[in-house]
Amino acid sequence: MELIMAATTDVCETTIEPAQKTTKSVMSFSLSQGALLKPLQLVSGAVERRQTLPILSNILLSVTGNQLSLTATDLELELSSHVELEGESEDGSVTVSARKFLDICRTLPADEKIKFKMKNDRAILSTQKSKFILSTLSADEFPKVEEGNGQIAFSVAQKTLKNVLASTHFAIPQQDVRYYLNGMLFDLREDELRLIATDGHRLSLGSIDGLKLKKGNNAQVIVPRKGVMELMRLLNDSDDMIEFIIGSNHIYAMTSEFKFISKLIEGKFPDYTRVIPKKGDKVVEIDREILKQAFTRVAILSNEKYRGIRLFLSENVLRISANNPEQEEAEEDLLIEYNGGELEIGFNVNYLIDVCQAIESSTIKLIFADSNSSLLVEEDQELGSFTYVVMPMRL
Repeated sequence: MELIMAATTDVCETTIEPAQKTTKSVMSFSLSQGALLKPLQLVSGAVERRQTLPILSNILLSVTGNQLSLTATDLELELSSHVELEGESEDGSVTVSARKFLDICRTLPADEKIKFKMKNDRAILSTQKSKFILSTLSADEFPKVEEGNGQIAFSVAQKTLKNVLASTHFAIPQQDVRYYLNGMLFDLREDELRLIATDGHRLSLGSIDGLKLKKGNNAQVIVPRKGVMELMRLLNDSDDMIEFIIGSNHIYAMTSEFKFISKLIEGKFPDYTRVIPKKGDKVVEIDREILKQAFTRVAILSNEKYRGIRLFLSENVLRISANNPEQEEAEEDLLIEYNGGELEIGFNVNYLIDVCQAIESSTIKLIFADSNSSLLVEEDQELGSFTYVVMPMRL
């Protein structure tokens, strides 16, 4: 039995602009290491190490006027950034190895001036004491994600979104055969944004109120796992806004530092509202850190494959126990304030530990109904409200 219902899906195709005829690259610019490294690090997250197309291992460098633009893509995700240039420059575009270019810039001193110029289709990076010659591929071969017209537009503070993503992303599966689960649902309801992730055995939901809607009102889109992880990496802890546009096949996000484009996963995300328990009458409040440490200790002797533990709820006591095929056992009693009925229920301990780590408050509230019903955990924070559901397991 699983937490969610079945759904049908297919992954949307990325539209790539056809390659144009190759032109000879001419380009030059100069920039300090410190100014170049930050945008380079921002966009490099889109580059996959193992690529079937050599061009996807490269980063696109484009100079227009006194601005350098950097772009990377894996066909699912595109990241771009820009930086103002220092001194003379020559317009042009070319691609170079993202890994090698980043490694060179990262290892140079922070105050070093880097000069970049093209010569015979080779990129020459030089400093006062160093010189590096890199092979290039034509910018005309670099795939660009086609930008469509967005139907929905909204903005949210970066630190708020970062906090909610950090507290909910753990429930996204790595590689589920149901493609629609391999991402996070962005459920936009007028001035509220809900972010939902589930692997069929647990669910995490984060809610942000008071959105600044600029166009449209309601939408549901599934952002792939890699896109979610990259957004978390890119966002900062400031009140600066990030602007979103939701298109038919892509989601776009923009700040003053970067532009993010991710292909969406097509398909019907299950109705998550149906699996959130509503009739739990057995409530336990306990110190979050104490509970997490107890789970961690007892889990040492749980079955290594299934990671199951038992919770025994009785008057003023929560007992946690585990055993394994080697006939080893662990048991720990925690004192609680509880006068409800007795309950015995099993869970995957890893799921419970993940919830404890996601909760920020010092106290965690566990809400049970019966031995066959899912566990509900709720928390309200300054930067969002959260709901976690963990399905029981038979031991």
